[in-house]
Amino acid sequence: MFLYNLTLQRATGISFAIHGNFSGTKQQEIVVSRGKILELLRPDPNTGKVHTLLTVEVFGVIRSLMAFRLTGGTKDYIVVGSDSGRIVILEYQPSKNMFEKIHQETFGKSGCRRIVPGQFLAVDPKGRAVMISAIEKQKLVYILNRDAAARLTISSPLEAHKANTLVYHVVGVDVGFENPMFACLEMDYEEADNDPTGEAAANTQQTLTFYELDLGLNHVVRKYSEPLEEHGNFLITVPGGSDGPSGVLICSENYITYKNFGDQPDIRCPIPRRRNDLDDPERGMIFVCSATHKTKSMFFFLAQTEQGDIFKITLETDEDMIADLANEDTPQLYVACGRGPRSSLRVLRHGLEVSEMAVSELPGNPNAVWTVRRHIEDEFDAYIIVSFVNATLVLSIGETVEEVTDSGFLGTTPTLSCSLLGDDALVQVYPDGIRHIRADKRVNEWKTPGKKTIVKCAVNQRQVVIALTGGELVYFEMDPSGQLNEYTERKEMSADVVCMSLANVPPGEQRSRFLAVGLVDNTVRIISLDPSDCLQPLSMQALPAQPESLCIVEMGGTEKQDELGERGSIGFLYLNIGLQNGVLLRTVLDPVTGDLSDTRTRYLGSRPVKLFRVRMQGQEAVLAMSSRSWLSYSYQSRFHLTPLSYETLEFASGFASEQCPEGIVAISTNTLRILALEKLGAVFNQVAFPLQYTPRKFVIHPESNNLIIIETDHNAYTEATKAQRKQQMAEEMVEAAGEDERELAAEMAAAFLNENLPESIFGAPKAGNGQWASVIRVMNPIQGNTLDLVQLEQNEAAFSVAVCRFSNTGEDWYVLVGVAKDLILNPRSVAGGFVYTYKLVNNGEKLEFLHKTPVEEVPAAIAPFQGRVLIGVGKLLRVYDLGKKKLLRKCENKHIANYISGIQTIGHRVIVSDVQESFIWVRYKRNENQLIIFADDTYPRWVTTASLLDYDTVAGADKFGNICVVRLPPNTNDEVDEDPTGNKALWDRGLLNGASQKAEVIMNYHVGETVLSLQKTTLIPGGSESLVYTTLSGGIGILVPFTSHEDHDFFQHVEMHLRSEHPPLCGRDHLSFRSYYFPVKNVIDGDLCEQFNSMEPNKQKNVSEELDRTPPEVSKKLEDIRTRYAF
Repeated sequence: MFLYNLTLQRATGISFAIHGNFSGTKQQEIVVSRGKILELLRPDPNTGKVHTLLTVEVFGVIRSLMAFRLTGGTKDYIVVGSDSGRIVILEYQPSKNMFEKIHQETFGKSGCRRIVPGQFLAVDPKGRAVMISAIEKQKLVYILNRDAAARLTISSPLEAHKANTLVYHVVGVDVGFENPMFACLEMDYEEADNDPTGEAAANTQQTLTFYELDLGLNHVVRKYSEPLEEHGNFLITVPGGSDGPSGVLICSENYITYKNFGDQPDIRCPIPRRRNDLDDPERGMIFVCSATHKTKSMFFFLAQTEQGDIFKITLETDEDMIADLANEDTPQLYVACGRGPRSSLRVLRHGLEVSEMAVSELPGNPNAVWTVRRHIEDEFDAYIIVSFVNATLVLSIGETVEEVTDSGFLGTTPTLSCSLLGDDALVQVYPDGIRHIRADKRVNEWKTPGKKTIVKCAVNQRQVVIALTGGELVYFEMDPSGQLNEYTERKEMSADVVCMSLANVPPGEQRSRFLAVGLVDNTVRIISLDPSDCLQPLSMQALPAQPESLCIVEMGGTEKQDELGERGSIGFLYLNIGLQNGVLLRTVLDPVTGDLSDTRTRYLGSRPVKLFRVRMQGQEAVLAMSSRSWLSYSYQSRFHLTPLSYETLEFASGFASEQCPEGIVAISTNTLRILALEKLGAVFNQVAFPLQYTPRKFVIHPESNNLIIIETDHNAYTEATKAQRKQQMAEEMVEAAGEDERELAAEMAAAFLNENLPESIFGAPKAGNGQWASVIRVMNPIQGNTLDLVQLEQNEAAFSVAVCRFSNTGEDWYVLVGVAKDLILNPRSVAGGFVYTYKLVNNGEKLEFLHKTPVEEVPAAIAPFQGRVLIGVGKLLRVYDLGKKKLLRKCENKHIANYISGIQTIGHRVIVSDVQESFIWVRYKRNENQLIIFADDTYPRWVTTASLLDYDTVAGADKFGNICVVRLPPNTNDEVDEDPTGNKALWDRGLLNGASQKAEVIMNYHVGETVLSLQKTTLIPGGSESLVYTTLSGGIGILVPFTSHEDHDFFQHVEMHLRSEHPPLCGRDHLSFRSYYFPVKNVIDGDLCEQFNSMEPNKQKNVSEELDRTPPEVSKKLEDIRTRYAF
């Protein structure tokens, strides 16, 4: 079995964020890292939205990120510290929209190691040097400069190592143009290591150390070091030189301290606490992140505490003190995500999110809609034209949209098309003729000859082509004076014309050279409009069904500015063909010969496909409408074809106004709708329903499809305890007050009891270690409403849930919830556990409490099994049956190593996942009533989730981010007997007291993010099965099986060439990243293969020649495997 890995939704959890002017313009941009992904974002100050410009997988762990700019430069570079043992400097190239690796300097081994630098980065504020440090011992400083050609240069590293020293944080100190200085929070543990009594360890102090890079002598010295009273957790640089006093702010528990080298006195300030906080009063408060805002005249800091409160900190330099100022056709994915009070259940559907800007009723059912501008230079559209069966309505776009009658359009006839012609004239094509409306409202008309009428037309800025009944084509072109002139000849087609399309006129040219015509005989013809061979056929393509509509667009281009400063994009011409059977074809149109090649097909829906040209992010895109609407667009050098999550539309046109610069105006039955698509590049749109605590697991009730969710938070209070604590604090407030302040205190206490701060904004109170809160929720996933909510008592934590039937109770459904009592995580202790049994009543909408069964350990896994239920209690595997007063124990197995984290069942077999010993296969023998282990795995794996693929095969994921598939060999025998006498022969005992039969590993793969759920499913109606996984950082991916050896062989070679031709950005070796814990086996990385599309054209050519293909063929194969299984 060979698998291919594809990411459907990239991780969303952000680990680092930096800001700067990365494209060299005045615009501020943000670079964020999401685990192994680098992303460049640009905030739009007008709309307040953030647009993604570029997303790159780096196939390595990004451990630190910094922006720096050379003195006097205008462009910021990005320094990345990763697990590759190299420092990498990247520059963003706006013209190619890519990160270019400028420098890559190797200094150590790969992997996240204790003494290999990469964990901390600090930059000299003037951009002269960068320090990269390890957690322990090693620090390196690189000097940055520029050469004669103004390129960035980097020196060899200067060492600032100190053995036996732990580093907590490093920053560059702003010293103006003196020698660059770096401040470190360090701790020396040498004495503590050598002192057996442990006294030295208790007295070890953290120190603040300053390192100076002497530019004259070219080496680094430890300039100055002083011990700190309390333990700091991070440093903030204070602006220096001409901007401020220099020095650093040290953030520690409950305090923030300003220190500067020399004899300047320290300034301390306590971190303000919330009044009447429900938190544990012993718990200290720390700052976790900060930002500095600096202008020419002033600066201030914003710092955020663990609770999420943001404080503004200013340094008052004159008095030396700190002042503190305070049901559809595709499946949905149901995912539980978030943490604490901000958690949610999200329903993901494949599609682009559509924001509705306006919906208005129309006097009848229209059949078409267009938008036109008054002048070619206009930024926004002036009119919306709506065509009905026997009339045309013209609406003007302003503050409101209202009907106008003086536009010059003919209102008493349906319209076939209308458009801006030349610079400032309008053209309307209707069944009896063409109406050319000049800017000064003069109207020229061309009437159809005799009994013929116009059936189809195609229009662009300078050309009009019409088809008359009987398949006759008439061609008009605009002359320099703005007149429309008919070409002398007409062209008779061999059959009736069903659709036509013209491309937009390319910048700097007189006309578009090609006309595409679709005929009744299932063909598409390309006809030349060049004066030398006008109306001559150039090429044709036969189609599997009759065409419904055509659209020629230029896509995939990068924006170029030519010498005159005209902005245009150089892309490829594509002919999109929508067929009547609901299929969309996309074909490359050769810009010189007009030949058609490289056709890609996609089934869109049950209705004929209509195509419309719209603009998205400054580029042309195609809106395709069948029973669903789809958008075909190019985004980050890849083609996307994504459905819109919206009701069926019938006709559409691009729309530009002040409120909505890139919108779509569409009609659906008798309404006119203005829509905007903002989240391009996203595969899913999501609906979120808020939850109270962190969701841990959910199960689906098979009959009502309701979800039963368990939510558990550590370090949290239940609602009842919160109310009790508030009452107690209010009473204390009144008692503490003196005689004369009684009334005031009573008022304050009443106000405190009544105030209800939403926890999703202000955060939940932290209760302290060993405090747990849990609820069990029954939810309707379609409406998102909670049908029933059961609050568990304080310190009862729900860990597992199952919905099952018992063979002795007939048709009733029961919900079993495994709960731990007084669990303390470290050092681990537990007061026991319970299994709560509820009966589902009212058609699965209500939980009726039956009884609770005490057990000795945490019941961490529950699974229905042959009309009874299997429960993993700590490391014991037990079968229980339903009794009147509690669950009755029927059978148990004591031989599982540590702790059962999951149970899967199939037939008589039970596959148990152990918390650190991978999978154990158990057979249940009904006659002897015994659970017997008959096989296990040879590798230790810290299993987080598992999914059965078939009777012998199980897929699992571990907490280090690996996915594996493990299979029992064909000769495995599960009819083994346990030896009752205990004197088994030595050679029968199995390996290291394990089972005597071992499973084989079919595949290993390192995802790089902890995988929390695996499921075998089909994502596309009629598609093949794939293994879907979701990760802790919000990523969703799939592993799909190859169906043929040729495919596997082809992709194996693509991956091999890309590893050498296009190595990952941050310097990590791709093969060793995917083999972080186990050597990668039988999986090809589709994320790497898909980077083929963003390689430089000459490299693409080299790679595809090695594969005996052309670059379009390679990218077609990449697209095909994606669309066969997913989106």
